[in-house]
Amino acid sequence: MKRGKIDVVFSVSRQRSFQILIGLGLLYFVVVTLEIPFVFRENDNRNTSSDELTGFISESVSSLQSEEDRQEIDAPMRPRKLSFKAPDGESLRPSVQSRASANLNILSGLKFMVNLNGSQGDQNRGFSELQKSAKDAWELGATFWKELVEGVSSNVLESKKAQENLTESCPHSISLTGAEFSEKGKLLVVPCGLTLGSHITLVGKPNRAHEEYDPKISPLKDGSESMAVSQFMMELQGLKTVDGEDPPRILHFNPRLKGDWSGKPVIEQNTCYRMQWGSALRCEGWKSKADEETVDGLVKCERWIRDDDNRSEESKTTWWLNRLIGRTKKVSVDWPYPFVEEKLFVLTLSAGLEGYHVNVDGRHITSFPYRTGFVLEDATGLSLNGDLEVHSIFAASLPTSHPSFAPQRHLEKSTRWQAPPLPHGPVELFIGILSAGNHFAERMAVRKSWLQFKQIKSSNVVARFFVALNGRKEVNVELKKEAEFFGDIVIVPFMDSYDLVVLKTVAICEYGVMRAAAKYIMKCDDDTFVRVDSVLKEVNKVPNDKSLYIGNINYYHKPLRFGKWAVTYEEWPEEDYPPYANGPGYVVSSDIARFILSEFGKHTLRLFKMEDVGMGMWVEQFNASKPVVYVHDLKFCQFGCIDDYFTAHYQSPRQMICMWDKLLAGRAQCCNMR
Repeated sequence: MKRGKIDVVFSVSRQRSFQILIGLGLLYFVVVTLEIPFVFRENDNRNTSSDELTGFISESVSSLQSEEDRQEIDAPMRPRKLSFKAPDGESLRPSVQSRASANLNILSGLKFMVNLNGSQGDQNRGFSELQKSAKDAWELGATFWKELVEGVSSNVLESKKAQENLTESCPHSISLTGAEFSEKGKLLVVPCGLTLGSHITLVGKPNRAHEEYDPKISPLKDGSESMAVSQFMMELQGLKTVDGEDPPRILHFNPRLKGDWSGKPVIEQNTCYRMQWGSALRCEGWKSKADEETVDGLVKCERWIRDDDNRSEESKTTWWLNRLIGRTKKVSVDWPYPFVEEKLFVLTLSAGLEGYHVNVDGRHITSFPYRTGFVLEDATGLSLNGDLEVHSIFAASLPTSHPSFAPQRHLEKSTRWQAPPLPHGPVELFIGILSAGNHFAERMAVRKSWLQFKQIKSSNVVARFFVALNGRKEVNVELKKEAEFFGDIVIVPFMDSYDLVVLKTVAICEYGVMRAAAKYIMKCDDDTFVRVDSVLKEVNKVPNDKSLYIGNINYYHKPLRFGKWAVTYEEWPEEDYPPYANGPGYVVSSDIARFILSEFGKHTLRLFKMEDVGMGMWVEQFNASKPVVYVHDLKFCQFGCIDDYFTAHYQSPRQMICMWDKLLAGRAQCCNMR
């Protein structure tokens, strides 16, 4: 009897064990079924990150893919479908993203092709320099990003951190004798670059002229076998970006004591990036014209005595007559050419607000305006070559820290400042904020101020920073970490340059349409304070079925033909620009953004080096087929801040926080401290 009961117990136990095993098997089958596609998706995402950088620039500098390769994108609130190829054929569509997936997807969705060959050159004549610089910037950016993803740049960061521990990593001043300068390869290293007020003093002596039988600065005159040459080159250099190329010349100062093809002593100044020289500024002994732009109030070229000056001595009678009736002109003082063979000179190069200034023996000689694309911190070295004997060099008023050295001083890595993930459906407004890689303080101030508007925190409005890659690899390492933590940065992987800001604008349109499915798209800068609630009220005043372009709009604005912002007739042949909103803050409706992407994909989007003017051109082109409502309002403030503003430009991080505090107190007022 007992044995029968035991058999029954064992039978029931075996049955339960069998049921448990079957249940575990079914559970395993379900998990595997769900996990396999997830794994493949993850692998696709990883492959995408390396494949996204394989292309850039068509004949119009931008290309997505051919029409037959494109796939339709399924996204809500799109009146018409637009073909737009995403990396590896994956569709970009608005969806809920987890924090992890958002951190992995920090690259812009644009896909470019490195191809300047084709039949579209005639359509884009006048933009070849922009095309070339964009192509170079993307190729270089692809290399930097690949290194960043593969972890190569981590070694750079570790070595940089080791440098930070050295008290002399960013010295306030540097002094070298001529012998020490020669031992260092005739290069004065300025680790943290220059800043406003920095100056470098050189004591040297030009060598006696020597004969050159194949001179590079001038062809030989008829019957001459050689030419007497005495010249030297002083150059502010940046970091070398590509092996096999010379580092960029941020300032090239070249006195030619015996002259060149002009036959008279001359000083030539220029810049050079990726082995391409800019437009030279030549000082030939004539003082700059009175109506020519100055640099910090100083003329670009001072006058010196020339052999061909037609100077005649005033007669004593004329001199006395002028004294009696009152002098009608200023007494001019003529100076000789500032450099003489085998004669000692003291040259001081100083960094002003608008450009570099050169003084020799206490007298101002030349001023060279800053060229777009270069900033003072880029000038990390001074080299001297040519017919010159260097006695000593002294650099002072140097920055004691580099903004890219310690971003942790600015970044407050708290989850409180992380961006909300993209919502399920469409959003009302997408804000693309243009920023630079090393603007850690600016981005942090924006996060702690106007990105805290309830419309953004509730995801009715989405904002993202759009950043290109920096020439300093350690900056890119920190940028990637920042993007992964905060989830609010979109990296457009090309080397940053002012002339290529237009590509970031296209990337903003792509993200706003394809990922956020936004009704309206706004572009602003990281030094712009935006009253999000007020901007929404303004755009909602226009009926939903109308195309919209709103901002501080310029009408009948004429292109500048001279100076820093000069535009050639090849770049823009007309006398007036189309109406355009100032770049620090404007809004377009999504149909205009989709039109821009469509033209971009068909290689017909005309790119312009000033992105706000470029947007005006695109809107005008769109307006030819569908009427656009232009809304002009001065409260989109271009030159600073006004009370009751919609946007305020040129706001420092401290001003951002101050303005936010005032808004919380119910006052839309400016803060004047910098």
